[in-house]
Amino acid sequence: MKSNTRRSEAPLSGPAPESSAPHAATTAAETKFDRLVYERVRLGIMSALAVNEQLTFNELKALFDVSDGNLSAHARKLEEAGYIECEKSFAGRRPKSEYRLTPAGRHALYRYLDHIEAVIKATRRS
Repeated sequence: MKSNTRRSEAPLSGPAPESSAPHAATTAAETKFDRLVYERVRLGIMSALAVNEQLTFNELKALFDVSDGNLSAHARKLEEAGYIECEKSFAGRRPKSEYRLTPAGRHALYRYLDHIEAVIKATRRS
């Protein structure tokens, strides 16, 4: 009989501590693959926020061509991990959500990119 339980998508190493050097020496815990960042939309959100100071919900939605519910769910997971921050306000009568990448989120993104670069280098050597 098939189980209906879902596996957790929590990061394997948790939110990273703040660091002034994005590619500083890493500990064994930091070398684990962060599945939270791996997913396409979440990686896209973090990458877009890494090169933009802030983006609104609608800007992110347009970038990734996803539904409101889908984007909201991915953004909430990143927020819960401490990787992004959301500031909610109103522009006139319309709600406005603005997202920013946190220092921990930037560190997690760099750690993920370092991991992918290492995989690419290892693959090219073989």
